[in-house]
Parts: sequence; structure tokens; C-alpha cells
Amino acid sequence: MIIIVFGVSGSGKSTIAKGLSERLRLPYYDADDFHPQENIDKMSDGKSLNDEDRLPWLLSLADSINIWSQSEGAVLACSALKEQYRALLSTNFKTEICWIFLKGSADLIKKRMDHRKGHYMSSKLLNSQFEDLEIPDYGLHVDISEHPDSIIDKIISNI
Repeated sequence: MIIIVFGVSGSGKSTIAKGLSERLRLPYYDADDFHPQENIDKMSDGKSLNDEDRLPWLLSLADSINIWSQSEGAVLACSALKEQYRALLSTNFKTEICWIFLKGSADLIKKRMDHRKGHYMSSKLLNSQFEDLEIPDYGLHVDISEHPDSIIDKIISNI
């Protein structure tokens, strides 16, 4: 099983994906760890990534997802903001992806980001994330206003 927890930065992807990983006994991966240094530097400078910046990152993730799908599976925390990104991530293998969309208001997410320490993604880039976000009509859509344990319980009961 491949589970991709996605949404804008600060929506709780890492927290929820780690919790799912522990509960489901699947390996956890964070898509942020797959970014080339140039992308991290650009975001650290407060600049948004464009599709050209994201392509090598997405291709690397797609290759990894293909490998994970042939073994025990995985839980991946990934922004996957646009439909074309999600399509790219789900190519080259037959395993169905369980998409979990974390939805929340810009105000709530900005507050979370402003209290977060040690992350290169600034809340100044949040508006660009919402501008890029294409909400799918598939997958499980989960409100992030609840406690992470409640969110994880809901997800597990619906997958």
C-alpha cells in the first residue's frame, strides 16, 4: 500500500504521515528530503519553486514510489499541490495510491507555520502554495482542525 499525505506547507503532512506510518507499520518518507539543494536554497530565500524546479524532484519521488510499491509499501508526506504532480507521482506502477488531502484555512496554517522552528519553508510562501493548490475530487479529504490522533484515527477507519 502506498499512502500519500498531501497539502500545503504547514498542514501537518509530516505529523500525520509519521503517525500513519507507526500505526500501519509502513516505512515513512518525507518528500522534502528528496529536494535537490538548489530547491531548498531557493525556498530558504523566500522564492517559490516553479514547475521546472519541481520536475527532477518529482521524477525522483516517482522512482522511489515505484520501488516502495514493489515491497511493503510506504507512507509519504508530500505537497503534491497540482494534479499534474500527482499524475506524475502515480505513473510507472500498478499499485493504487491512497491519497489523503489535508485541508485547512490559510489562517490556521499560517499560525502553525509561524510557530514552527527549523524548517526552510517560510509562511511568506503560503499564499503561493494556496495559489498552486488544485483540490482533487478523489482521495480522502481530512480537516486539519482536529488533534492529530483524531485525524489519524479517521484516516485509518476510511482506508
